[in-house]
Amino acid sequence: MGPKTAKVLDERLDVRTVGDLLRHYPRRYVRHGELTDLASVAEGEHVTLMAEVEKKTGRELAKRPGYLLEVVVKDANGQRVSLTFFGRPGASRPNRELHPGTLAMVAGKVSFYRSAAGLKIQLTHPDFEVIPTGSTTETAEEFARRPLPIYPATKELQSWQIKKAVGTLLDMLPGLPDPLTPELRARYRVIPLAEALEKIHRPDDTEDLAPARRRLKWDEAFLVQLALAQRRRAAEALPATPRPRRPEGLLTAFDAALPFTLTEGQLQVGHEISQALSLSHPMHRLLQGDVGAGKTIVALRAMLQVVDGGGQAALLAPTEVLAQQHYRSIVGMLGELGRAGQLGGADRATRVALLTGSQGVKVKKAALLEAASGGAGIVVGTHALIQEHVQFAELGLIVVDEQHRFGVEQRDALREKVAGGRPHVLVMTATPIPRTVAMTVFGDLETSVLGQLPAGRSPIATHVVPGEKPAYLARTWERIREEVGQGRQAYIVCPRIGEASSDDDAAAPGEAEEGRRPPVAVLELQPMLEEELLRGLRIGVLHGRMHPDDKDSVMRRFAAGELDVLLATTVIEVGVDVPNATVMTIMDADRFGVSQLHQLRGRVGRGRLQGLCLLVSDAPPDSPARERLAAVASTTDGFELSRLDLEQRREGDVLGAAQSGARSSLRLLTLLHDEKTILRAREAATALIAEDPELERHPALAAELAEMLGEERAEYLEKT
Repeated sequence: MGPKTAKVLDERLDVRTVGDLLRHYPRRYVRHGELTDLASVAEGEHVTLMAEVEKKTGRELAKRPGYLLEVVVKDANGQRVSLTFFGRPGASRPNRELHPGTLAMVAGKVSFYRSAAGLKIQLTHPDFEVIPTGSTTETAEEFARRPLPIYPATKELQSWQIKKAVGTLLDMLPGLPDPLTPELRARYRVIPLAEALEKIHRPDDTEDLAPARRRLKWDEAFLVQLALAQRRRAAEALPATPRPRRPEGLLTAFDAALPFTLTEGQLQVGHEISQALSLSHPMHRLLQGDVGAGKTIVALRAMLQVVDGGGQAALLAPTEVLAQQHYRSIVGMLGELGRAGQLGGADRATRVALLTGSQGVKVKKAALLEAASGGAGIVVGTHALIQEHVQFAELGLIVVDEQHRFGVEQRDALREKVAGGRPHVLVMTATPIPRTVAMTVFGDLETSVLGQLPAGRSPIATHVVPGEKPAYLARTWERIREEVGQGRQAYIVCPRIGEASSDDDAAAPGEAEEGRRPPVAVLELQPMLEEELLRGLRIGVLHGRMHPDDKDSVMRRFAAGELDVLLATTVIEVGVDVPNATVMTIMDADRFGVSQLHQLRGRVGRGRLQGLCLLVSDAPPDSPARERLAAVASTTDGFELSRLDLEQRREGDVLGAAQSGARSSLRLLTLLHDEKTILRAREAATALIAEDPELERHPALAAELAEMLGEERAEYLEKT
């Protein structure tokens, strides 16, 4: 196509090979149907007509450099339309192809202009296709019914140019190899690949599109699921030390001492995990549950089973605040069972160690010794656990909390600390994941879902506080005072810290939007709260630039009820558990994603007191941002909100390191709307890999899979 066009395809459209171009599918089609009756068209309407070129004229523009080509065409009813094109004289496609007497299909948006002869119809830069000389009226009508593909294009490379290039390729590749054998095509009820590509790019009518899309979506889903099925099979072949439950062990003693009854869901998921830990190949399991579903106690019971089996468990948390919270929570739940060798410790007890980057030398050295000697059965930590000098006596289970905050390399580094065999791995997330995402992004993991909240959790009322109604914001501060007056506590969350904004914890989407003020900052709001809005209340501040000891001190004081209000960034997004806190006020809530808002809201309503979440926003009332907030306010169902979040963020690269919004491996398939296809593809891929693990009997499919994965994605899957 020439170096200039190739550069545009590469840099702007991510098209580098023949295969990429064939999979650069049309984004929509112009439905021709009946030819437009020009007698009744309206301004702005998209019209399609068959017309004959009557004349064309060109002239240089008077007020600025450029050239205007005007082509007058006439339809079968004698109605005339002016087609205008801007460009260079002689070089443009319209100038080369639209000559008097030429018959063409024209599609574009109507505008009107007044001339000396009256009101005229005009199409500016319409799409068109010349009907070959000698075509009969019947051929022209057939052509008029054919959907006209519109491709994702750029200013430098128009849709019609891409259409022509794809057509040339299709003409040159009549014997296009099909990775699916005839037997597999019959089994999966899909058409041949060459036929699907022909129909998607050059459909004769709209009925061609459904079978074409079905085959091409199947290929995308099937290849992804084949890769994941191979990973699951490979994982099952790896050795791991079985850690079956011991009838009279630490876990049994812990269960007997629990002051509450586990939910049916916690018992069921606990049984699934217990069974997986008993096997001689490593468990790879995703534990997902909505905010407050009780994942921590499920994970703790798994860790105790491993300790009973002579192993250690490591809990990896993304922040020091959360690591300290987990440590205190686990120590508190274990009681005497977590004080082995100490005064008041039980006979079958273990110990819990905390390891973070900010600890003093003496404290850190003691924690390292506990991990290396095996004295601590459970080690809780942040990224500090991954460092090379951290050793374990016998690491049997890795629990990763809020797994999306860790890179693949970080998780892999911890897993490599096991000598001989692999550890069992449990990754947890409080961000609900749609089923289709769980089958793709986490498709090499078995999935357990906690869908039931523990008894005693109170409902959370959520309201949007609109910026255009100042009285509503004033009422927000009154509500906080009322709650504090009843002995309760409140959170206020801001998108950024303030001052050196580059150091802020939370990204502030929309900060650079034209015409909008910067997002509210903690350090800017603090004096306003202390001196005016919430004067007299005890206000604590928490953000990522504080020293870890100061952060821990603030959290301890808030948890102890020594502070009425905690003003913070999103460092309190996950894991923070203060049952007495009943109000969550989120400033500039439209600057946060749906999942973040749901996580923040989950910090209240954690006891028997009803929670209140106030989403403050000055986004325009009819904006998408306000619609998003209204959706969050309308439901506390995290799985429903996760679908909304996926719609907004897109899937990202489902087999690569990108988490969202980046180049996707998927062209037609969508994780949100193609659940049945993905489920069928998962079942089919699992069955085929069971029959032919290395795809030796399906070499074309193996080659297609290898091409899709590439070296980078293969390495990513190897680590995950």
